[in-house]
Amino acid sequence: MEATAITHRNPNQTLNDLPDEILLHILTFFPTLDAVQTSLISRKWRPLWSRLRFLRFSYEHFPLNDPPSDNRDFFAEFVDRALILRPHHPIDLFSLSFIYHHRFGLHVDSWVRSAVTHLRARELHLDFFIDREYHQTDESFNHKYDFPFAVLRNGAVAVLKLTRVELTLPASMAAMGLVSLSSMYLDEVYLTDQNVTDLISGCPNLEELELQHCWGMEKMKIRSKKMKKLAFAYIYDSESRNSIEIDCPNLCSISFDNCSFTQFVLKYAPALVEFSVSIVQIEEQDYDLWCRIVKLLEQAPYVKQLNLQNWWCKLLTSKDPLSKSFKLHNLNHLELQTGYTHCDLVGLAALLELSPNLENMILDYVDNNAKDGIVPEEFSNKPDRFNMPSLKQVTMKSYSGTPDEANFVNILKKHAVVLEKIVIHHIEVGEKSFSPVVISKIPCKV
Repeated sequence: MEATAITHRNPNQTLNDLPDEILLHILTFFPTLDAVQTSLISRKWRPLWSRLRFLRFSYEHFPLNDPPSDNRDFFAEFVDRALILRPHHPIDLFSLSFIYHHRFGLHVDSWVRSAVTHLRARELHLDFFIDREYHQTDESFNHKYDFPFAVLRNGAVAVLKLTRVELTLPASMAAMGLVSLSSMYLDEVYLTDQNVTDLISGCPNLEELELQHCWGMEKMKIRSKKMKKLAFAYIYDSESRNSIEIDCPNLCSISFDNCSFTQFVLKYAPALVEFSVSIVQIEEQDYDLWCRIVKLLEQAPYVKQLNLQNWWCKLLTSKDPLSKSFKLHNLNHLELQTGYTHCDLVGLAALLELSPNLENMILDYVDNNAKDGIVPEEFSNKPDRFNMPSLKQVTMKSYSGTPDEANFVNILKKHAVVLEKIVIHHIEVGEKSFSPVVISKIPCKV
């Protein structure tokens, strides 16, 4: 039947013969600049771009002048024109990436109002950074757009992403009641402790909050019964003693990526199932910081997915280790950045001892560039007796076949109970890549 269909196909068919629904689907992958240009193809294509539910205005995709020069005026004219021609139909996403200067303030204000009030965008993304190369020789690096937060009161924005803006909050933020806003991402934004409190109180249904490269907080407190996901990245200040306190009983996921809070407080979090921490190792103090974050797991005993570095041996020898009764009974998925030295294996053995129901483990090789520490005698023989009664699959990334790695594979084979397979991803050499090697049907331990 398929051959018959091909036989009767009209060889003269073109893109113009496709249904509008298919053409619109194709246009969703285009930046708005390219989508608008398709209106020149034919009469059928002319109105299609204006029916898209996505508007992506990307300055980095805008054609340069000849000779190359600042073309922000032309970009602003294009956005103005596109929004004038666009019918006031609701859209799913309004995205803008632009290198801001104060002389474009009125333009950006009108674009934001149009996206929020006329187009009723469900997602609003404003990026005024793009990439550092756009700012190196441009005085506009010191110019920041003052985002009028109150404009959201007139819209239906559920997801807000702001990069490199000034944030002006209304005096009566708590009374705004932005019930539509459920997710907020702030990058390179100055925030005081009160700003954070006001944002949460003014958005009563906020469930996701991500702060990246933000500064100004000293004693940040996040209290919300609706919050489900928190992520903090690159928040550090070596000159201040900043702290964070989290009281979110329905929190499901939390992530710390290179954050240097001196004090971490997590109220009992019975709903927390995803926990992630990543710290770039620089000095010995980073181990202490990592240990303080991992200690938060004592307030979240029901974690199912864990992503972190294998500095567990440092935790064993720290002044404030985990309590002896602590267990991760619900942990079934572990992603670990680790080496395979004696110290690494001791730490891994200790972590496996806490995770009796672990089923899947992904190991990403990293060289800690640190000598093996002093291992407590009570843990010194743990690597030869891994406790992994429920472990079904182990994936090893960046495998180079060192003796330490081979020894670890042998330990897995020797002490596996229900292990079904080991998946090995060899490290790439130059442009040469290797297919994963699967060691399956691991014999059960007798």
